Amino acid sequence: MAKTLTIFLTTSPYSGENTYTAVKMAESALGKGHSVNLIASGDGVYAFLKKQNAKGLPHAGDLFQELMEKGLKVYL
Repeated sequence: MAKTLTIFLTTSPYSGENTYTAVKMAESALGKGHSVNLIASGDGVYAFLKKQNAKGLPHAGDLFQELMEKGLKVYL
């Protein structure tokens, strides 16, 4: 039975591991056939800015883009 997971992201994408954790949780839930919503508020919206250049880290926007193509619904 498919369920819905809603993730609320409020921290900046490169200040810790919260954004990456949200990506991995969404990826896992989508892989199991669940619906996933992500609500980004406050500093969480910065994960969706283009042309960020964090050295040594994957671009958060690219990771979320891949998940949106798999069914992730994002609300900013």
